Amino acid sequence: MSTITNKEEYIVPQLVSFGTFHNIFDIVQKKEIKVITQNWVRSFNVGLGWISDFEKIVAQYAKYFQLLKVLRGYNKEIKSVRFSLDGRKIVSSSDDKIVQIWDVASGKEIQAIEGHSDKVFAAEFSPDGDSIVSCSEDKTIQLWNIKLERQVMEFVGHLDWVLDVNFSPDGKSIVSCSFDKTIQIWDINTGEVTQTLMGHSDAVLSAQFSHDSQMIVSSSYDRTICLWDVKTGKRLRQLKGHSGYIRHAKFSPGSQFIVSCSLDRTIRIWDVKQGKELKKLEGHKDEVNDVKYFPDGQTIVSCSDDETIRLWDVKSGKEIQRLEGYFGAVIAVDVSADGNTLVSCSIDKTIRIWG
Repeated sequence: MSTITNKEEYIVPQLVSFGTFHNIFDIVQKKEIKVITQNWVRSFNVGLGWISDFEKIVAQYAKYFQLLKVLRGYNKEIKSVRFSLDGRKIVSSSDDKIVQIWDVASGKEIQAIEGHSDKVFAAEFSPDGDSIVSCSEDKTIQLWNIKLERQVMEFVGHLDWVLDVNFSPDGKSIVSCSFDKTIQIWDINTGEVTQTLMGHSDAVLSAQFSHDSQMIVSSSYDRTICLWDVKTGKRLRQLKGHSGYIRHAKFSPGSQFIVSCSLDRTIRIWDVKQGKELKKLEGHKDEVNDVKYFPDGQTIVSCSDDETIRLWDVKSGKEIQRLEGYFGAVIAVDVSADGNTLVSCSIDKTIRIWG
């Protein structure tokens, strides 16, 4: 398998032409009307008994999301969006080197953080909500105190772009991954590397702690998912099945399962103990860029280059809702801690809040 020769070929999706601006508003209206109409028809058919028992259950218990707000403020592609633990704020990062904090209720920007010298691939709130950690093409990880509005630490150690960063649930550590094929665990207080995890044969695209901070899951351009022991730094398992590079791999709320998404257009669910693939969710028409479990572990949300966000029932593996309206690839999606709100971002330079 060949390695990446041009990073931009997979980091930056191609923009497409959408025609004149005055046509865009009409398209948005038509798409929103279509989604509303589909939901009306679904509810009507349930009442008449025209759809299956599974669809009845979904219609009765699943929350149907609709667009609440569109946030604008970036001049270049947005790379990531994540909620604060209390669900009141969103942090986003982008190609214009800026990290922004948004108020969910008003949809207004609260704070803009500038410090990286190149594209910012990911940013995340600390568990206590007082800090933000970000990672960049400039090969650094930066820790910011939100109240003081200043950088408090810079983590330097990766030899190439740092593609993802994640706080441990206890807030004591962060994990990062890079084009240099390594994963590093950092002490948040000293800024020192406590473990360097090596085993992937190509760029590591995502890394995340388990709910108890004892394991890390990572995904790579080498088409594998790896499970790691945080204390020893040893690889516990290697999961194979995807036929394309794996954008993200994330734990379920209790860390019993992993969900992953890939260039191969599929989403897969894995059993952590057995190291086996349990389900393959199919439906997206293009690369799946991000995926995440809802807090109850019963629903998964995904987003794709096909310009859609999709919700899936974990037990059946079936799609239960599709959100549309973007004018380009949807790069990232997150779920609030109460499961009632979604946030997503796209190469069309917008952030959308759904509820």
